Amino acid sequence: MIGNALLLALRAIRRNVLRSFLTVLGVVIGVAAVITLVTVGNGVTAKITEDMSALGSNVLMVGAGQFRGPGGGSSSAQPFTSRDLEAIKREIPNLEAVAPVDSKTMTVIFGNTNWSTTVMGTDNAYFKVKDWSLRKGQVFTEGDLRAGKAVCIIGETVRKELFGRQDPIGQRIRVQFQVIGLLTAKGTTSMGSDQDDTVIVPLRTLQRRISGNQDIRMAQVSVMPDASTQEAQKQIERLLRERRRIGAGESDDFMVRDMTEIIETMQTTTKVLTALLGAVAAVSLLVGGIGIMNIMLVSVTERTREIGTRLAVGAMGRDVMVQFLVEAVTLSSMGGLVGIILAFGASFFLVKILQVPLVLDPGIIFTAFIFSAVVGVIFGFFPARKAARLNPIDALRYE
Repeated sequence: MIGNALLLALRAIRRNVLRSFLTVLGVVIGVAAVITLVTVGNGVTAKITEDMSALGSNVLMVGAGQFRGPGGGSSSAQPFTSRDLEAIKREIPNLEAVAPVDSKTMTVIFGNTNWSTTVMGTDNAYFKVKDWSLRKGQVFTEGDLRAGKAVCIIGETVRKELFGRQDPIGQRIRVQFQVIGLLTAKGTTSMGSDQDDTVIVPLRTLQRRISGNQDIRMAQVSVMPDASTQEAQKQIERLLRERRRIGAGESDDFMVRDMTEIIETMQTTTKVLTALLGAVAAVSLLVGGIGIMNIMLVSVTERTREIGTRLAVGAMGRDVMVQFLVEAVTLSSMGGLVGIILAFGASFFLVKILQVPLVLDPGIIFTAFIFSAVVGVIFGFFPARKAARLNPIDALRYE
Protein backbone atom coordinates (compact mmCIF):
# COMPACT_ATOMS: atom_id res chain seq x y z
CA MET A 1 0.00 0.00 0.00
CA ILE A 2 2.82 2.40 0.85
CA GLY A 3 4.50 1.63 -2.48
CA ASN A 4 1.37 2.46 -4.48
CA ALA A 5 0.86 5.61 -2.42
CA LEU A 6 4.45 6.67 -3.17
CA LEU A 7 3.94 6.15 -6.92
CA LEU A 8 0.75 8.21 -6.80
CA ALA A 9 2.58 10.91 -4.84
CA LEU A 10 5.37 11.08 -7.40
CA ARG A 11 2.85 11.34 -10.25
CA ALA A 12 1.04 14.16 -8.47
CA ILE A 13 4.32 16.01 -7.89
CA ARG A 14 5.35 15.52 -11.55
CA ARG A 15 2.03 16.95 -12.77
CA ASN A 16 2.79 20.26 -10.98
CA VAL A 17 6.59 20.49 -10.87
CA LEU A 18 6.80 24.28 -10.45
CA ARG A 19 4.15 24.37 -7.75
CA SER A 20 5.78 21.44 -5.97
CA PHE A 21 9.15 23.21 -6.02
CA LEU A 22 7.73 26.44 -4.67
CA THR A 23 5.90 24.44 -2.02
CA VAL A 24 9.08 22.91 -0.63
CA LEU A 25 11.24 26.02 -1.06
CA GLY A 26 10.84 26.88 2.62
CA VAL A 27 12.02 23.40 3.62
CA VAL A 28 14.97 23.62 1.20
CA ILE A 29 16.06 26.98 2.63
CA GLY A 30 15.53 25.82 6.20
CA VAL A 31 17.56 22.62 5.87
CA ALA A 32 20.32 24.37 3.91
CA ALA A 33 20.51 27.23 6.42
CA VAL A 34 20.63 24.96 9.47
CA ILE A 35 23.37 22.69 8.08
CA THR A 36 25.42 25.57 6.65
CA LEU A 37 25.32 27.68 9.81
CA VAL A 38 26.18 24.75 12.07
CA THR A 39 29.01 23.63 9.75
CA VAL A 40 30.51 27.12 9.54
CA GLY A 41 30.04 27.58 13.30
CA ASN A 42 31.87 24.31 13.97
CA GLY A 43 34.64 25.44 11.63
CA VAL A 44 35.01 28.76 13.46
CA THR A 45 35.11 26.90 16.80
CA ALA A 46 37.81 24.57 15.48
CA LYS A 47 39.81 27.52 14.11
CA ILE A 48 39.63 29.43 17.41
CA THR A 49 40.61 26.30 19.33
CA GLU A 50 43.55 25.71 16.98
CA ASP A 51 44.73 29.33 17.27
CA MET A 52 44.40 29.41 21.04
CA SER A 53 46.11 26.03 21.38
CA ALA A 54 49.01 27.43 19.34
CA LEU A 55 49.52 29.90 22.18
CA GLY A 56 49.95 26.90 24.45
CA SER A 57 47.37 24.94 26.42
CA ASN A 58 49.92 24.72 29.24
CA VAL A 59 50.61 28.47 29.30
CA LEU A 60 49.68 30.94 32.02
CA MET A 61 49.39 34.66 31.30
CA VAL A 62 50.51 36.79 34.26
CA GLY A 63 49.68 40.48 33.95
CA ALA A 64 49.76 43.56 36.12
CA GLY A 65 46.25 45.01 36.44
CA GLN A 66 43.66 44.05 33.83
CA PHE A 67 44.77 42.34 30.63
CA ARG A 68 44.76 44.63 27.63
CA GLY A 69 46.27 42.71 24.78
CA PRO A 70 49.70 41.17 24.32
CA GLY A 71 51.58 44.09 25.81
CA GLY A 72 50.22 43.80 29.35
CA GLY A 73 47.75 45.42 31.67
CA SER A 74 46.55 48.69 33.10
CA SER A 75 49.14 51.43 33.64
CA SER A 76 47.59 52.25 37.01
CA ALA A 77 48.63 48.86 38.42
CA GLN A 78 52.07 48.37 39.93
CA PRO A 79 54.25 46.67 37.29
CA PHE A 80 56.28 43.56 37.97
CA THR A 81 60.01 43.65 38.55
CA SER A 82 62.68 41.26 37.37
CA ARG A 83 62.90 40.03 40.98
CA ASP A 84 59.20 39.02 40.84
CA LEU A 85 59.85 36.84 37.82
CA GLU A 86 63.00 35.39 39.35
CA ALA A 87 60.93 34.47 42.42
CA ILE A 88 58.37 32.70 40.22
CA LYS A 89 61.13 30.72 38.48
CA ARG A 90 62.76 29.86 41.79
CA GLU A 91 59.80 29.08 44.03
CA ILE A 92 57.11 27.62 41.75
CA PRO A 93 57.78 23.97 40.81
CA ASN A 94 57.05 22.27 37.46
CA LEU A 95 57.63 25.34 35.27
CA GLU A 96 59.36 25.00 31.90
CA ALA A 97 59.95 28.67 31.21
CA VAL A 98 59.05 32.16 32.43
CA ALA A 99 59.25 34.91 29.82
CA PRO A 100 58.93 38.63 30.66
CA VAL A 101 56.99 40.60 28.05
CA ASP A 102 56.65 44.32 27.39
CA SER A 103 55.87 46.00 24.10
CA LYS A 104 55.47 49.26 22.25
CA THR A 105 53.93 50.11 18.89
CA MET A 106 56.57 51.78 16.72
CA THR A 107 57.44 52.61 13.16
CA VAL A 108 60.54 50.79 11.94
CA ILE A 109 62.45 51.96 8.89
CA PHE A 110 64.74 50.32 6.36
CA GLY A 111 65.97 52.41 3.44
CA ASN A 112 62.97 54.31 2.11
CA THR A 113 60.41 51.89 3.54
CA ASN A 114 58.70 52.24 6.90
CA TRP A 115 56.27 49.95 8.71
CA SER A 116 54.27 50.31 11.92
CA THR A 117 54.60 47.20 14.07
CA THR A 118 54.81 45.90 17.62
CA VAL A 119 58.28 45.95 19.14
CA MET A 120 58.34 43.38 21.93
CA GLY A 121 60.94 43.15 24.66
CA THR A 122 61.55 39.70 26.15
CA ASP A 123 64.22 36.98 26.40
CA ASN A 124 64.84 33.57 24.84
CA ALA A 125 62.33 31.90 27.17
CA TYR A 126 59.61 33.57 25.08
CA PHE A 127 60.39 31.34 22.09
CA LYS A 128 60.09 28.24 24.27
CA VAL A 129 56.80 29.37 25.79
CA LYS A 130 55.36 30.18 22.36
CA ASP A 131 56.93 27.09 20.73
CA TRP A 132 58.30 29.43 18.07
CA SER A 133 61.40 28.50 16.12
CA LEU A 134 63.66 30.55 13.89
CA ARG A 135 63.63 30.13 10.14
CA LYS A 136 67.00 31.82 9.85
CA GLY A 137 69.65 33.41 12.06
CA GLN A 138 70.07 32.98 15.80
CA VAL A 139 68.43 33.79 19.11
CA PHE A 140 69.81 36.32 21.57
CA THR A 141 73.10 35.59 23.33
CA GLU A 142 73.56 36.09 27.07
CA GLY A 143 75.63 39.16 26.23
CA ASP A 144 72.79 40.59 24.12
CA LEU A 145 70.32 40.13 26.98
CA ARG A 146 72.55 41.44 29.79
CA ALA A 147 73.88 44.46 27.90
CA GLY A 148 70.63 45.31 26.15
CA LYS A 149 72.28 45.30 22.73
CA ALA A 150 70.57 46.81 19.70
CA VAL A 151 69.71 43.51 18.03
CA CYS A 152 66.33 42.10 17.01
CA ILE A 153 64.51 39.10 15.61
CA ILE A 154 61.73 39.89 13.16
CA GLY A 155 58.53 38.19 12.02
CA GLU A 156 57.70 37.22 8.44
CA THR A 157 55.30 40.14 7.87
CA VAL A 158 57.96 42.68 8.89
CA ARG A 159 60.45 40.98 6.59
CA LYS A 160 58.07 41.21 3.62
CA GLU A 161 57.14 44.83 4.26
CA LEU A 162 60.66 46.14 4.89
CA PHE A 163 63.03 43.90 2.94
CA GLY A 164 60.98 42.31 0.18
CA ARG A 165 63.25 39.70 -1.36
CA GLN A 166 66.39 40.89 0.37
CA ASP A 167 68.06 38.84 3.10
CA PRO A 168 67.28 40.66 6.37
CA ILE A 169 70.03 38.99 8.44
CA GLY A 170 72.75 41.52 9.29
CA GLN A 171 70.73 44.51 8.06
CA ARG A 172 70.00 47.46 10.35
CA ILE A 173 66.53 48.88 10.83
CA ARG A 174 65.81 52.14 12.55
CA VAL A 175 65.58 52.53 15.54
CA GLN A 176 69.15 51.20 14.87
CA PHE A 177 68.52 47.49 15.49
CA GLN A 178 70.58 44.85 13.75
CA VAL A 179 68.51 41.90 12.54
CA ILE A 180 70.03 38.65 13.81
CA GLY A 181 67.08 36.27 13.28
CA LEU A 182 63.93 35.62 11.28
CA LEU A 183 61.00 33.77 12.85
CA THR A 184 59.07 31.04 11.08
CA ALA A 185 55.68 32.25 9.83
CA LYS A 186 52.68 31.60 12.09
CA GLY A 187 49.99 33.42 10.13
CA THR A 188 46.87 35.23 11.23
CA THR A 189 44.72 34.14 14.16
CA SER A 190 40.93 33.67 13.89
CA MET A 191 40.59 37.01 15.69
CA GLY A 192 42.38 38.79 12.84
CA SER A 193 45.70 39.34 14.64
CA ASP A 194 48.84 38.90 12.53
CA GLN A 195 51.29 36.96 14.70
CA ASP A 196 54.15 37.61 12.27
CA ASP A 197 53.87 41.40 12.48
CA THR A 198 56.42 41.75 15.29
CA VAL A 199 59.96 42.81 16.09
CA ILE A 200 61.43 41.07 19.16
CA VAL A 201 64.30 42.70 21.07
CA PRO A 202 65.99 41.95 24.40
CA LEU A 203 63.92 43.25 27.30
CA ARG A 204 66.70 45.57 28.49
CA THR A 205 66.99 47.00 24.99
CA LEU A 206 63.31 47.94 25.03
CA GLN A 207 63.58 49.37 28.55
CA ARG A 208 66.66 51.48 27.89
CA ARG A 209 66.13 52.64 24.33
CA ILE A 210 62.34 52.84 23.99
CA SER A 211 60.25 52.80 27.19
CA GLY A 212 62.81 54.45 29.45
CA ASN A 213 61.81 52.45 32.55
CA GLN A 214 62.29 49.04 34.15
CA ASP A 215 58.59 48.09 34.09
CA ILE A 216 57.47 44.57 33.20
CA ARG A 217 53.74 44.56 32.65
CA MET A 218 53.33 40.95 31.65
CA ALA A 219 54.89 37.49 31.78
CA GLN A 220 54.09 34.25 30.02
CA VAL A 221 54.68 31.08 32.01
CA SER A 222 54.95 27.62 30.48
CA VAL A 223 53.99 24.70 32.74
CA MET A 224 55.41 21.20 32.25
CA PRO A 225 53.05 18.93 30.24
CA ASP A 226 52.47 16.48 33.09
CA ALA A 227 51.85 19.23 35.68
CA SER A 228 48.59 20.95 36.59
CA THR A 229 48.19 24.48 35.25
CA GLN A 230 45.46 25.12 37.84
CA GLU A 231 47.84 24.28 40.68
CA ALA A 232 50.60 26.43 39.18
CA GLN A 233 48.10 29.27 38.80
CA LYS A 234 47.16 29.10 42.48
CA GLN A 235 50.81 28.99 43.58
CA ILE A 236 51.72 32.02 41.44
CA GLU A 237 48.74 33.96 42.78
CA ARG A 238 49.76 33.20 46.38
CA LEU A 239 53.37 34.19 45.71
CA LEU A 240 52.46 37.46 43.99
CA ARG A 241 49.98 38.42 46.72
CA GLU A 242 52.75 37.92 49.24
CA ARG A 243 55.35 39.86 47.24
CA ARG A 244 52.94 42.71 46.45
CA ARG A 245 51.78 42.81 50.10
CA ILE A 246 48.08 42.33 49.37
CA GLY A 247 46.20 41.74 52.60
CA ALA A 248 43.44 39.25 53.29
CA GLY A 249 40.15 40.41 51.78
CA GLU A 250 41.87 42.81 49.35
CA SER A 251 41.48 42.37 45.62
CA ASP A 252 44.43 41.33 43.48
CA ASP A 253 46.09 44.05 41.41
CA PHE A 254 47.28 41.42 38.95
CA MET A 255 45.76 38.58 36.94
CA VAL A 256 46.87 35.03 36.25
CA ARG A 257 44.96 33.41 33.43
CA ASP A 258 45.02 29.81 32.33
CA MET A 259 44.94 29.47 28.54
CA THR A 260 42.99 26.22 28.92
CA GLU A 261 40.16 28.13 30.61
CA ILE A 262 40.21 30.78 27.89
CA ILE A 263 40.04 28.09 25.20
CA GLU A 264 37.11 26.37 26.93
CA THR A 265 35.27 29.69 27.37
CA MET A 266 35.66 30.60 23.70
CA GLN A 267 34.58 27.11 22.62
CA THR A 268 31.45 27.35 24.78
CA THR A 269 30.65 30.81 23.43
CA THR A 270 30.98 29.83 19.77
CA LYS A 271 28.97 26.64 20.33
CA VAL A 272 26.14 28.60 21.97
CA LEU A 273 26.13 31.11 19.10
CA THR A 274 26.13 28.28 16.56
CA ALA A 275 23.19 26.59 18.30
CA LEU A 276 21.31 29.90 18.44
CA LEU A 277 21.85 30.57 14.73
CA GLY A 278 20.81 27.00 13.92
CA ALA A 279 17.62 27.41 15.95
CA VAL A 280 16.79 30.66 14.16
CA ALA A 281 17.36 28.99 10.77
CA ALA A 282 15.14 26.07 11.83
CA VAL A 283 12.18 28.48 12.04
CA SER A 284 12.14 28.54 8.23
CA LEU A 285 11.46 24.78 8.33
CA LEU A 286 8.23 25.50 10.17
CA VAL A 287 7.38 28.18 7.61
CA GLY A 288 8.04 25.62 4.88
CA GLY A 289 5.75 23.15 6.67
CA ILE A 290 2.93 25.70 6.67
CA GLY A 291 3.46 26.14 2.93
CA ILE A 292 3.18 22.38 2.42
CA MET A 293 -0.06 22.26 4.42
CA ASN A 294 -1.58 25.11 2.41
CA ILE A 295 -0.79 23.53 -0.95
CA MET A 296 -1.97 20.10 0.21
CA LEU A 297 -5.30 21.63 1.27
CA VAL A 298 -5.59 23.17 -2.19
CA SER A 299 -4.69 19.81 -3.71
CA VAL A 300 -7.45 18.09 -1.71
CA THR A 301 -9.95 20.62 -3.04
CA GLU A 302 -8.73 20.23 -6.64
CA ARG A 303 -8.87 16.43 -6.47
CA THR A 304 -12.19 16.09 -4.68
CA ARG A 305 -13.79 14.14 -7.57
CA GLU A 306 -10.76 11.83 -7.77
CA ILE A 307 -11.05 11.16 -4.03
CA GLY A 308 -14.78 10.53 -4.38
CA THR A 309 -14.16 8.02 -7.19
CA ARG A 310 -11.61 6.11 -5.12
CA LEU A 311 -13.94 5.98 -2.14
CA ALA A 312 -16.85 4.89 -4.34
CA VAL A 313 -14.97 1.90 -5.81
CA GLY A 314 -14.05 0.56 -2.37
CA ALA A 315 -11.06 2.49 -1.10
CA MET A 316 -11.05 3.01 2.63
CA GLY A 317 -10.67 6.39 4.27
CA ARG A 318 -7.28 5.38 5.65
CA ASP A 319 -6.10 4.57 2.09
CA VAL A 320 -6.88 8.11 0.99
CA MET A 321 -5.28 9.49 4.15
CA VAL A 322 -2.09 7.48 3.56
CA GLN A 323 -1.95 8.69 -0.07
CA PHE A 324 -1.98 12.37 0.87
CA LEU A 325 0.25 11.87 3.89
CA VAL A 326 2.87 10.08 1.75
CA GLU A 327 2.64 12.88 -0.80
CA ALA A 328 3.31 15.51 1.88
CA VAL A 329 6.22 13.53 3.35
CA THR A 330 7.67 12.96 -0.14
CA LEU A 331 7.54 16.68 -0.84
CA SER A 332 9.24 17.63 2.40
CA SER A 333 11.84 14.84 2.12
CA MET A 334 12.76 15.91 -1.40
CA GLY A 335 13.10 19.44 -0.08
CA GLY A 336 15.38 18.10 2.64
CA LEU A 337 17.62 16.32 0.13
CA VAL A 338 17.89 19.42 -2.08
CA GLY A 339 18.62 21.48 1.05
CA ILE A 340 21.47 19.12 2.04
CA ILE A 341 23.03 19.44 -1.43
CA LEU A 342 22.79 23.24 -1.29
CA ALA A 343 24.23 23.22 2.24
CA PHE A 344 27.33 21.30 1.07
CA GLY A 345 27.94 23.85 -1.68
CA ALA A 346 27.34 26.85 0.59
CA SER A 347 29.53 25.39 3.36
CA PHE A 348 32.48 24.75 1.02
CA PHE A 349 32.15 28.30 -0.31
CA LEU A 350 31.89 30.02 3.09
CA VAL A 351 34.69 28.12 4.84
CA LYS A 352 36.98 28.99 1.96
CA ILE A 353 36.14 32.69 2.29
CA LEU A 354 36.43 32.67 6.09
CA GLN A 355 39.55 30.46 5.97
CA VAL A 356 38.27 28.05 8.60
CA PRO A 357 38.31 24.23 8.46
CA LEU A 358 35.34 22.35 7.05
CA VAL A 359 33.83 20.40 9.95
CA LEU A 360 30.82 18.44 8.71
CA ASP A 361 28.56 17.08 11.43
CA PRO A 362 26.74 13.93 10.23
CA GLY A 363 24.44 14.24 13.24
CA ILE A 364 23.09 17.66 12.25
CA ILE A 365 22.70 16.56 8.61
CA PHE A 366 20.70 13.51 9.66
CA THR A 367 18.66 15.54 12.16
CA ALA A 368 17.83 18.23 9.58
CA PHE A 369 16.65 15.61 7.07
CA ILE A 370 14.55 13.75 9.63
CA PHE A 371 13.10 17.04 10.82
CA SER A 372 12.09 17.90 7.25
CA ALA A 373 10.31 14.53 6.96
CA VAL A 374 8.59 15.08 10.33
CA VAL A 375 7.44 18.48 9.07
CA GLY A 376 5.76 16.67 6.16
CA VAL A 377 4.01 14.26 8.56
CA ILE A 378 2.79 17.00 10.90
CA PHE A 379 1.62 19.51 8.32
CA GLY A 380 0.41 16.87 5.86
CA PHE A 381 -1.79 15.18 8.45
CA PHE A 382 -4.58 17.76 8.45
CA PRO A 383 -5.09 17.88 4.65
CA ALA A 384 -4.88 14.04 4.55
CA ARG A 385 -7.49 13.72 7.29
CA LYS A 386 -9.76 16.17 5.44
CA ALA A 387 -9.47 14.07 2.26
CA ALA A 388 -10.18 10.83 4.16
CA ARG A 389 -13.35 12.28 5.72
CA LEU A 390 -14.95 13.36 2.44
CA ASN A 391 -18.36 11.88 1.72
CA PRO A 392 -18.09 9.86 -1.54
CA ILE A 393 -21.47 11.10 -2.88
CA ASP A 394 -20.68 14.75 -2.12
CA ALA A 395 -17.22 14.33 -3.55
CA LEU A 396 -18.52 12.89 -6.84
CA ARG A 397 -21.02 15.74 -7.18
CA TYR A 398 -18.26 18.36 -6.56
CA GLU A 399 -17.64 20.70 -9.52
